[in-house]
Amino acid sequence: MELLNNFPLWIALISILFAQGIKIPLAYIASKKWDITLVTSTGGMPSSHSAAVTSVSTAIGLDHGFDTALFAICTVFGVIVMFDATGVRRHAGYHATVLNQLVVDFNKFVTEAKSWQQKEETEKREELKELLGHQPIEVFFGALFGILIAVIGHFVMFG
Repeated sequence: MELLNNFPLWIALISILFAQGIKIPLAYIASKKWDITLVTSTGGMPSSHSAAVTSVSTAIGLDHGFDTALFAICTVFGVIVMFDATGVRRHAGYHATVLNQLVVDFNKFVTEAKSWQQKEETEKREELKELLGHQPIEVFFGALFGILIAVIGHFVMFG
C-alpha cells in the first residue's frame, strides 16, 4: 500500500505519460500529420526522459528538502540522463540515419547490377531507429515540463 502513496514515483510516471502524449499534437502542428506511434517512441519534443528525471527530483526536493543527499543523488542522475539524451543517443540516431542510407544505396546498387536475377519474393529489412536522442531544446522543455508537473502535482496532492 505504501507504493500507492509514493508521490515521486507517481509524478514521474504521470510526467512520462503527459510528455509522450503531448508529442502527438506538437508533431501534428509541425507536420500536419497525426502519428499515434509517437506515444511509444523515443526522441521528439518534449523529452519524456527529462520530464521524468526532473519531476522525480523536484518531487524528492519538495518531499524531503532540496538540501538533502537524496535530492542531490536524483539531480546528478537526472543530469546524466539528460546529457546522455543530447549526446550519445542523439549521435546514435545520426549514425542510424547514415547506415540506413548506406543500406538503401547498397541495395539499389545490387538490384541494378543483378537485375536479371531478381527474385519473386523480396526480403524485407528492418531499418535502424533514427530518432533516438534529443536536441538540447527538447531536453530543456522536457525538464521544464517535469518540474511544472511535479510542482502542480505536489500542490494538488498536499495543498
